[in-house]
Amino acid sequence: MATKSRIKTEARPTSTVEQYIKVIFSQQERAEGEIVGMKQLADAMAVTPGTATSMVKHLSARALVDYTPRKGVLLTATGRKLAVTMIRRHRLIETFLEQVLGYDWTEVHEDAEALEHAVSERFIERIDTYLEYPQTDPHGDPIPDSSGAIERRLSVPLDRCSEGDQVTVVRIGDEDPEFLILMKEHMLTPGEVFLVTEINPTAGTLSVCHIESKALFTLGLAAGARILVAPIH
Repeated sequence: MATKSRIKTEARPTSTVEQYIKVIFSQQERAEGEIVGMKQLADAMAVTPGTATSMVKHLSARALVDYTPRKGVLLTATGRKLAVTMIRRHRLIETFLEQVLGYDWTEVHEDAEALEHAVSERFIERIDTYLEYPQTDPHGDPIPDSSGAIERRLSVPLDRCSEGDQVTVVRIGDEDPEFLILMKEHMLTPGEVFLVTEINPTAGTLSVCHIESKALFTLGLAAGARILVAPIH
């Protein structure tokens, strides 16, 4: 009697695995490819170093990361592929929530965090098509395409600019709703153009002027570090 063949499919990673991989990718990007320390990872995941180390060992056993004890962790090619998949999911869902469902950009992150682990690839591709293949999410972060390619745009933190620089806001590197509300109130959102009017290292502040409205706004240098801009030459 003939036996019915069965095709084995690999189980999808758990949401915890997906979240760790995504966070490692983000930390690695900020460190420009350098190894991510375990304390750095634990802080980003809001867990104890011991918990982070246990999970990293699990990820290493699955060939998703390269782990060096007492030093840190780097994604493997397989891990990076998974991370980019998760980032694509997250940013497309955020864009869908804002553009289609009417969410404010301060509200999209939390729901996208939950949905990204539940939806199928078919669902994500349908969203991408429906939105006509957006290149950035509501915060200005680049959305990887279906092949995993990420378009890089030259940008620098606002606090590193000089007086007299004219800049376009590219990305807001913070998901804190209160921070996003403040930035929106002062038009510091992706695509808006400002002139840097003053840098005051002693006071720890910088001032900018919106090119069109001429509205002035002063913020701390630490806040400026979370705003990425592209200089206009």
